[in-house]
Amino acid sequence: MSCVSSNEQQKKELAAKLKALGNKAYGSKDYMKAIDLYGKALLCKQDPVYYSNRAACWNALGDWDKVIEDTTAAITLEPTYVKALNRRANAYEQVEKNSEALLDYTASCIIDQFANQGNTQSVERLLKKVAEAKGKEILAKKEKKLPSPTFVTNYLQSFRPKPRPAGLEDAADLPEDSGKALLRKGLKALDLRTGDGYAEAADAFDAALEKGDLGENEAFAYNMRATFKYLRVDNADALADITKSLELDPSYTQSYIKRASMHLELGQQDDTDADFKAALERDEKDPDIYYHRAQLHFIKGAFKDAAADYQKSIDLDRDFIFSHIQLGVTQYKLGSVASSMATFRRIIKNFDKVPHLYN
Repeated sequence: MSCVSSNEQQKKELAAKLKALGNKAYGSKDYMKAIDLYGKALLCKQDPVYYSNRAACWNALGDWDKVIEDTTAAITLEPTYVKALNRRANAYEQVEKNSEALLDYTASCIIDQFANQGNTQSVERLLKKVAEAKGKEILAKKEKKLPSPTFVTNYLQSFRPKPRPAGLEDAADLPEDSGKALLRKGLKALDLRTGDGYAEAADAFDAALEKGDLGENEAFAYNMRATFKYLRVDNADALADITKSLELDPSYTQSYIKRASMHLELGQQDDTDADFKAALERDEKDPDIYYHRAQLHFIKGAFKDAAADYQKSIDLDRDFIFSHIQLGVTQYKLGSVASSMATFRRIIKNFDKVPHLYN
């Protein structure tokens, strides 16, 4: 069949026949034959449907560049061609051109007046992908500095206070330029709870490790330096420091908890789970383990698991207000408003002088 000598009407009729044969070949999964037939139909008539149908063949063969090429031709001829937009969006996503895919799915949703639930879900999925990619790009270029003093304070307060490590007490006689003295200086700066105080603490922990001579406090120093690197979103270096801390002192459960969060930030879920398991093997009575595991459950939307861990944290230590508050919030997320309000009423009764509750 050829269109070379045909008049316009004959070309249209021939194109329709070629398209029908192409559809039949496509139905038989003879994609290369269908591609050839649709190509011949296009020589007779530049029709967006023929381009879109040929794109469907390329799609079945996994040739995403060809899908994009043919659907683009179809959309050029008919800008509101939803099927072609959807096919091109899928192809863009396959080659990880997520911004382009997002634009096509969004256009498709607008044209269809958001009637296609699948496309709406695709927009939501791609928004998340694009946002994550943009976020990583911004973080990679961003100067690594500490977040706001409020954020740092809240993070540090998410661990129950512990006595200052042995040998770092204010009364301890330490040479001013020693590693231990620098470590103590960092801990005292933390008490200021200001931006300058936290910056001074971070510098002191760095200097303490550079100076050395920390003895039994070396693991703690690595833990603290890792903490501030993590707060600066320097996850790789933070992970190296917290791992060094655990090599020096495998019994320090707080290091497992912090490393679990770092692994989660890096998308390493199995390592996150392994760290919490290791922490519980060291001390199953440590309420911080359950509180922070609950926090990660909460972030992932696993609210039942989060509620169970917050309650376990409370059972082990009823004086830590944040476990109570987060339990109330989680109950609300689970749809149990009555339980949530009952929890908050108990907090008001037991912690009436603490501002976090009212916030």
